[in-house]
Amino acid sequence: MSRRRALPGADELFRSTGGPVPAPVPASVADDQPSPVALAPVTDLPAGADDDLGLRPRTTVRAPVRRRTRAAERRPTGRERHDEKITVYVSAEELLDLEQARLTLRADHGLAVDRGRIVREALAVVLADLEAKGEASILVRRLHGR
Repeated sequence: MSRRRALPGADELFRSTGGPVPAPVPASVADDQPSPVALAPVTDLPAGADDDLGLRPRTTVRAPVRRRTRAAERRPTGRERHDEKITVYVSAEELLDLEQARLTLRADHGLAVDRGRIVREALAVVLADLEAKGEASILVRRLHGR
């Protein structure tokens, strides 16, 4: 007798939470046939990116055309779920400065904001300045070392 504990299958662990759950497949059927879970077609592969099986994408999904707004018209996002992410490495001193700014905003101005919100606000300000002033913007001057 094995002392190993039975673990749930992948279909139980990675099921969709947005709709009905597919019925479990009996083990005897699952061994002989492919999974009944429908897979999404492969989309947007670069030209020549065929895999070893020679499959090519059947459909092309295009992102909706988004009107590019001017930086001055854009408002930074507030408390909402963000789908895009970047990683920015900062020094210990820069991180302490950011945290100090957060605490100052909370203590002196009554604004309870997180560090991400501060960064998004600062980014919006700098990008609006770059669009408005171009070569004379603070971002260009600082990056040139002036």
